[in-house]
Amino acid sequence: MKGLVFCEFLEMVEKEFGYDVVDHIIENSNLPSNGIYTSVGTYSHEEMFALVGQLSSKINIPVSKLFYAYGMYVFGVFGKAFQDLIAGHENAFDFLSRVEDTIHVQVLKLYPEAELPKIEVKSRTNDRLELLYTSQRKMSDFAEGLIQACLNYYNDKSSISTKFLKEDKSQVLFTIQNQA
Repeated sequence: MKGLVFCEFLEMVEKEFGYDVVDHIIENSNLPSNGIYTSVGTYSHEEMFALVGQLSSKINIPVSKLFYAYGMYVFGVFGKAFQDLIAGHENAFDFLSRVEDTIHVQVLKLYPEAELPKIEVKSRTNDRLELLYTSQRKMSDFAEGLIQACLNYYNDKSSISTKFLKEDKSQVLFTIQNQA
């Protein structure tokens, strides 16, 4: 994973829980990087799971909820950095349907070695969008947080349901249903 993802995570933790918690999770995670990240560096996704696991133990919030919250947070951060990519879409369904051929294309231009999840549109109507998430990193809770933040950004009241197509969460079908 790109270091930028780690840097933003640690910044979120510091904002929400303070520097002492950041220091605690880094010191107790036994990280090959020693918790020293550069935004352009590449690090094992296992380090993110170690950090989130330590945070979960420290503050007693489940790992899945922390990944979800981080997805919500990072959409705002990246949304500010890539405003033009978001502004070019009329609504959340349009944006989410184009993640693979807009957002991921731009990320790969900046970071050619990035290993991104695959987001495939399985079906789409005016009221319903099905996205197939596939990733060996198994961070579907993070992806769901990103989706929810996107819906919030566009003031879309749709609901999200998940169906785990593989038990290890490496393949998940997100169904986004308009509630209006």
